[in-house]
Amino acid sequence: MNPVEVSHISKSFGSTQAVRNVSFEVAQGEIFGLLGPNGAGKTTTIRVMLDIFKPDSGTVSMLGGPMNEEKKDHIGYMPEERGLYQDITLERCLVYLATLKGLSANEARNRLQDQLERFDLLPHKNKKIKELSKGMQQKAQIIAAILHKPKLIIIDEPFTSLDPINTQLVKDLMRELHSQGVTLIMSTHQMHQVEELCDRILLIDEGSNVLYGNLNQIRREYAGNAVLIRADREIPNLPVVEKTVHHNSATKLILTEGSTPQDVLNELVAQDVHIEKFEIALPNLDEIFIKVVKEGNQSL
Repeated sequence: MNPVEVSHISKSFGSTQAVRNVSFEVAQGEIFGLLGPNGAGKTTTIRVMLDIFKPDSGTVSMLGGPMNEEKKDHIGYMPEERGLYQDITLERCLVYLATLKGLSANEARNRLQDQLERFDLLPHKNKKIKELSKGMQQKAQIIAAILHKPKLIIIDEPFTSLDPINTQLVKDLMRELHSQGVTLIMSTHQMHQVEELCDRILLIDEGSNVLYGNLNQIRREYAGNAVLIRADREIPNLPVVEKTVHHNSATKLILTEGSTPQDVLNELVAQDVHIEKFEIALPNLDEIFIKVVKEGNQSL
């Protein structure tokens, strides 16, 4: 059984239906991306998973069955909204939150020192939370989500307020947890981070599943009729090419309707062009996200 199995859940608040028949599974040890535009239903879905909200219909299995108090000690959750106690010190706040997850105060304090050092927060441990910068508070929230060594971690917008160095630090941490077999669910708007980290994704729009599956397979499914080429000289005009676009260190050729990548390759070989790189042009997740959400809105 997968650590997370969500089956046909729906949730309404008055006349507003926030989630409509959403289903997905998260496999053991994977990094799973939960995506969607603002107001799509991501946070409501997470809160139903965590038993904060009861679904109107459908079922949720967490770590092998329905949620209970014991399982909550094995789950780490970092909400997008900061949930730290502002008027107490960083160390006291994080130790207290860890005790709510079953650790003794001494054990929490011992574990905390390494994490504070890793996140460059050790010199600030006696400062009140409200005295810390937004980036420091974000790192503190991440520590709070992992300090009790959970089996499942759900993090909502983990890179908010982080500079590039700390963003890399969090990505390295996620990869480390992934290598240890920890299951991670990441909800974010930063598509390039999803492409870099996630194995599979679910895109929710208007409260419903619109895209779900392996990220690489999804990119192949949405690939247009285009190729990326790098050659020893400028690409000549080809009758099978409709448009040429410079794409980083390569050239993107958009093919005419009915033409194939093999046609392009044959033309280049015939013109004695030395090819250094030739591959199908796959769209990035930003492009897929925009296409899917726009098409969904146009069909409403």
